Amino acid sequence: MQIGRAVSALTDDVRARRIAGWSAAVLLVILIVLLGWAIPPRKGIVATDRLGPENSEPVDGYLARARDTLSGGDTAEHWALISFTEGISADHIPEYSGGLRISDAIYHVAIDRVATPVLDIPLPAGEAAALGSQRSAAATVAVAQAYNDRDVRTNAVVAARLRANCPCLVSLVVHGNLEQLRNLAARPGIRAVEALPADASAAVFAIAPLLPEQRDLADAGPNDGPVPDN
Repeated sequence: MQIGRAVSALTDDVRARRIAGWSAAVLLVILIVLLGWAIPPRKGIVATDRLGPENSEPVDGYLARARDTLSGGDTAEHWALISFTEGISADHIPEYSGGLRISDAIYHVAIDRVATPVLDIPLPAGEAAALGSQRSAAATVAVAQAYNDRDVRTNAVVAARLRANCPCLVSLVVHGNLEQLRNLAARPGIRAVEALPADASAAVFAIAPLLPEQRDLADAGPNDGPVPDN
């Protein structure tokens, strides 16, 4: 009898532990549901946005696609890529930015049949930073890693031309509403303005500028020409 009572007591204890465990699990699920209702999850940052043509995209197709991004009547501000018909120097930025907030200045020194780096210079707010961006681009490429002698000589030429104030600014990223961006797109010297959706997160999108020398396809040209001395 004592053994039977002991087994019965042990069985009751196991049942009690199981019930307690199930109760705790149920309470935990309820707590998670309540917390999810009380504190809704934050909206995730979209990191797949992109400004500029896709690799090897026909230029005419990109220009049409960029124009389409400026349609609509919302008044929200959008991040947008300005592509110039020809490169400009940094001192001309105020003529093309329309007074909008500039977040990136993008430089490219074009050398026939020589691959040169595209230099994206992030900028704080203020015109002074934009005007000094060409010096920043020169300093950036001067210390860039080079993998062979051709890269060393190419970077040296690019840095020298930037320091000499070459017309090598090919794009700006700005922040403005659609009406402001459409006004910019109509200005002489501006080849295209492409806007992201208004909910695009700042500094998370990719940028691949349309270069002035890209006329048919947005692709890299050959890299088989001689690197000039200056």
